[in-house]
Amino acid sequence: MLATVTEGIMALRLEDKKALVAEVNAVAATAHSAVVAEYRGLTAGQMTELRAKARAGGTFLKVVKNKLARRAVEGTEFECLNEAFIGPVILGFSIEDPGAAARVIKDFSKDHEALKVTAVSVSGQLLPAKDLARLADLPTREQALAMLMGVMQAPVSKFVRTLKEPVAKATRAMAAVRDHKQAA
Repeated sequence: MLATVTEGIMALRLEDKKALVAEVNAVAATAHSAVVAEYRGLTAGQMTELRAKARAGGTFLKVVKNKLARRAVEGTEFECLNEAFIGPVILGFSIEDPGAAARVIKDFSKDHEALKVTAVSVSGQLLPAKDLARLADLPTREQALAMLMGVMQAPVSKFVRTLKEPVAKATRAMAAVRDHKQAA
C-alpha cells in the first residue's frame, strides 16, 4: 500500500490517497458529529490505546493529513471543520450516537494532556473546543429511550396510585379503628 520512503516518512500513492479520502468522506456523510483534536506529544502506544477505545465506543477515528481531510469533508455537513485542520490532527466521527466521539476524546484527554481538542461539529455547525463536554454529556440512545419511557410511564403510574389511594386510605382507617377497639 505504501509506496516510497523519503527521509524516514512513508508517502502514500495517489490511489491510496483517493481511497483514504473516499473512506473518510463516506463516514462523514453518515456521521452524527465530528471532533478534531491535535495529537502532538502522544506516543504510538497511546495512539493505539485511543484507537481501541474509539472502536469500542462506536467512533471512527483517523489520522489524516490536513489537505486530504479538507477534501474528505467536502460536500458533507462537516465542511465547516476546514479551518480546524492545522497541525497534526486526528479526526473522530460519531457513528452510532452524536456524543460517542466526544465521549471517547474527552475521557482519553483526561489522562493524556497531549491530546487537545481544536474543534467540534454537529449538524453542520462549527463549535468551539469548550463545547466538547456538552456534546459528550448527551445521553446514548439507550439512555435517551430509558428517560423517554420513564417520562411516558410517570402519568400512568400516578393515575394508578391515585385510583388505589382511596382504597388504601379506607383500609388504613379501618385498621386504625380495629387497633383502637382492641386497645380498649
